[in-house]
Amino acid sequence: MKIQPVILSGGSGTRLWPMSRERFPKQLLALSGEHTMLQQTALRLRGLDAATGELMQPMVVCNEEYRFITAEQMRQAGSEPDCVVLEPVGRNTAPALALAAILARRNGDDPILLVMPADHIVADTETFQKVIAAGLAPAEQGAVITFGITPDRAETGYGYIKLGQAAQVGCHLDSFVEKPDAETAARYVESGQYLWNSGLFMGKASVWTALLKKYRPDILQACEDAVAQGRHDEDFYRVHKEAFANCPSDSIDYAIMERLAKEQNRPAEALVLPLTAGWSDVGAWDALWQVSDKDEDGNVLRGDVMMQDSRDTLVYSDGRLVTCIGVTDLVVVETPDAVMVASKDRTQDVKTVVARLKTERREQASAHRKVYRPWGSYDSIDQGDRFQVKRIVVKPGASLSLQMHHHRAEHWIVVRGTARVTRGDEVFLLGENQSTYIPLGTTHRLENPGKVPLEIIEVQSGAYLGEDDIVRFEDTYGRS
Repeated sequence: MKIQPVILSGGSGTRLWPMSRERFPKQLLALSGEHTMLQQTALRLRGLDAATGELMQPMVVCNEEYRFITAEQMRQAGSEPDCVVLEPVGRNTAPALALAAILARRNGDDPILLVMPADHIVADTETFQKVIAAGLAPAEQGAVITFGITPDRAETGYGYIKLGQAAQVGCHLDSFVEKPDAETAARYVESGQYLWNSGLFMGKASVWTALLKKYRPDILQACEDAVAQGRHDEDFYRVHKEAFANCPSDSIDYAIMERLAKEQNRPAEALVLPLTAGWSDVGAWDALWQVSDKDEDGNVLRGDVMMQDSRDTLVYSDGRLVTCIGVTDLVVVETPDAVMVASKDRTQDVKTVVARLKTERREQASAHRKVYRPWGSYDSIDQGDRFQVKRIVVKPGASLSLQMHHHRAEHWIVVRGTARVTRGDEVFLLGENQSTYIPLGTTHRLENPGKVPLEIIEVQSGAYLGEDDIVRFEDTYGRS
C-alpha cells in the first residue's frame, strides 16, 4: 500500500500574533524546538515502520503567498515535497483535501491520504506513529479514520468526537460535537465517551472523492475544474484561480465526517482512533505555555529574557532584552515591530487586536518587519518621511527581478559578499564596502554570483516607497 502524507499549511494563526502574521503564519515559526511547526509535521513520520507500506514524500497544500518559504523550509528539513499545491484563496480544509485527493490519483494511483494540519504539536512521536500504523489496514479496506485526542481537562476551545461501539480497530464514529460550554465539557470528559477533535484524518484518495461526490459535489466539481485548468510551475502546482475561487468554503468535519456519522447506511466505515501523544493545536499563547518545558517557577522563556520573582509566565523575545519583575500568569511577546502583553487567561482575545489592526490598515497585522522572498530576505530597519533603510540578504546564486521604480531612487552599499549589478545598460561587480546609486526610473537588477550570502544596505528615497512601486521586466520566480 502507498501512504501519501498531506500537510495542510493554510490558516493565519491570528491568536499567536505578533509572532504569527497573515503572510507568515504560525506553521512557519519554530515555537517549540529548532524546527518550525511545518517541519515538525513532516519529520513526525520519519521512521514510520516500513512494513506498513510505501511512505511517499509529503504533498503540501498552502497559500500562494508563502509558497517559497514553505518549499524552502521543507527542503531544509530534508523532506522534499512530492508536490506543493498552491491555493490562490483560502477555502478551508475540505477543498484542500479535495485538491490533494484529485492530484494523488492523477497517475492512476490510489494511495492512503494521511491528512495532517501543519500547525500542531505532537510530543510523543513514537506513540503517534503506532496509532497511524494501526489505522492503515482498515483505511486500505475503505474505512475513513479520524484521530481523537484523549482529553486531560475540560477544554471549551476544542470540538469533540463522541465514540460509538468498539470496532476491531478503535471505535465506530458516533458524532461530532461543537465546542461546548464549561459545564458540558466537564460532563464530556467525565463520561469517557468523548475525545477532542484533532483535525487528523486518514483514508484512500478514491474514498475521499467518492464521499465528496455524495455529500459536497459542488466542492468536488470546483476542485476538479481548478486542477484540470491548473499548471505545473517548477516545484509548485498552481490550481486555476477563478475556478478555485468559485469553490464553496467548508471544513472536512462539516462537509464529510458529520454527514457520514448521521447516515444509517454509511457508504464507508467511519472509525475513531484514540491518540494520547502530547497533542496540541497551539491555538493561543496559553496553549503553548501548557505544552512547553518550564523552569522551576513555571515560566516558559525564549530568547534574551531575564526573570525576577515571576511565575507561570511565557516570555518570547525575538531580539531585544525583555525583563519581568514580580509578574504572574502573563504572556509577553517581543518582535522588532510589536510587543504584546496579555493575561494568560485572555490570550484568545488577541484575535480582536489583529482585527483592529486590519481595520486600521496597520502593516503589523499582515507582515513582519523582516520579509522573506524566494531570493532571500529584506528587513526594514528604519524609515521616515521620504526615506527607508533596508538590510537585504541575497542567497548564493540568487537574483532579484529586472525591475524599475517610478517614485524612488536607491543607494546600495555592500557589507558582505559580492554583488553583480545591472544598471541600465551597465553590468558590473561590487565588493565589500563598495556602493552604487540607482536613479529613479532606471532599470536595474541585483544578483549574488558568489558562494556566500550577499548582504547590502539599501537606502531608498522618494515620494512613495511602497512595495507595489515595482515594474518587473524579467523574473526567475515567475512574478513578472
